[in-house]
Amino acid sequence: MSQTIGFIGLGIMGRPMARNLLKAGYPLVVHSRSRPPVDEVVAAGARAATSPREVAAECDVLITMLPNSPDVELVALGKNGIVEGARSGLLYADMSTISPLVSKKVGAALATKGVRMLDAPVSGGEKGAIDAALSIMVGGDQAVFDAALPIFQAMGKTITYLGPLGSGGFTKLANQIIVAVNLTALGEALTLAKKAGLDRDLTLTALAGGLAGSKCLEQKRPNYLSGTYKPGFKIDLHYKDLGLIMESARELGVPLPTTAVVQELFSALRGKGDGGLDHSGVITLLEALAGARE
Repeated sequence: MSQTIGFIGLGIMGRPMARNLLKAGYPLVVHSRSRPPVDEVVAAGARAATSPREVAAECDVLITMLPNSPDVELVALGKNGIVEGARSGLLYADMSTISPLVSKKVGAALATKGVRMLDAPVSGGEKGAIDAALSIMVGGDQAVFDAALPIFQAMGKTITYLGPLGSGGFTKLANQIIVAVNLTALGEALTLAKKAGLDRDLTLTALAGGLAGSKCLEQKRPNYLSGTYKPGFKIDLHYKDLGLIMESARELGVPLPTTAVVQELFSALRGKGDGGLDHSGVITLLEALAGARE
């Protein structure tokens, strides 16, 4: 009989990840702050729980996919949280992007209940979640990773064990530096090309074929061509990640000058009320600064 999986957090990423677990044949118990995505996943075959505590009491493996560190702390350790419903032996994988220090704090608290925790943030955006093609970066005990691997394989293609708890989070922060800087560079390049009168479709084709080609260019190409930036990953969330990155960099004594500039650009977008755009929407600010925004 398949392990029962609990899944908490059915947002842009969590919803398709949960659906892929159902497709893989796992019994699923779900909970989220918003009811419509719960109803959607229940209609696909899951059953609903009323709290994180109830989810933890009904599953063998529990996954959270939440916006930020305080959300994970609340769901894991707060009233009616995972800690109150968990039984010894529960495997808990937090797939959110949060502070690695918070991951360690939560892991230590849950260990007193016999819960084995992994931090397993993901990259690949909404498309990667839908296609079960995510890159999953995992920290924790090797034996716990080995036990969780078949479940991760139902949601991702590149699953990497990186070391002790917190290692997945630090790797995801490194990933988010590259993505944010890449999208900003794409925005600058395409704004320059636009001001020069170049065709955007042809420009993207030329760039994709050389060293400038990237997953960011490939996945965000439809956004650049349509000039619309429906969120696959919101500026607000990437701005949150940039804050975690700069916090970690200060603690480790690592200067990140380029990342700091990108963080300010994302801050400016949020100040304009554009935090709900896809993170590729940084181009809209750059176009506006250049007088190239239609």
